[in-house]
Amino acid sequence: MSLYEDTLVLPTEEEEFEEFADMGSFNHGYTQTRLIVLLDKLENYTPITELSLDIRGVDLSKFDLRTKEEIKPDICLYPKRGRSQPRDILRMKEMPLLAIEILSPKQGSYDILEKFKVYFELGVTSCWLVDPAVRTITVYAATDEWETFSGQEVIDEPLGIRLPLNEVFD
Repeated sequence: MSLYEDTLVLPTEEEEFEEFADMGSFNHGYTQTRLIVLLDKLENYTPITELSLDIRGVDLSKFDLRTKEEIKPDICLYPKRGRSQPRDILRMKEMPLLAIEILSPKQGSYDILEKFKVYFELGVTSCWLVDPAVRTITVYAATDEWETFSGQEVIDEPLGIRLPLNEVFD
């Protein structure tokens, strides 16, 4: 018998659903990998996947989120930098310039748009909503200002980023 067996806490149905809804998929992972490869080629930026952003101290009552201490975009983009030394960073206090969320098959856009509200509140310059199913990227400059790209390239004017869509989704 383990020392901790009597303290086992099982997830609620809602927590199990949330975990399943946020679960990745082949297309999600493939798209995330392709974006990282393309963003890593940009001279002035460093892309990082699954980085926890510290949101302690932010009044989250005006957002429909279930988190209290951290929020985790699929991809963050920071100004060019090397790795953290000598200690790693578990929750990043510095906000990224760009937060990218990739839709999973069981995930709705409402949850992602709520996260975008928090990102903009925290000072993130741009947010991307990537939908692998329909091969589009919607670039948000604000929660009420966006442009959807499905043609040749995605353009993020504030950050000066242009990426060929065929290299993201093919």
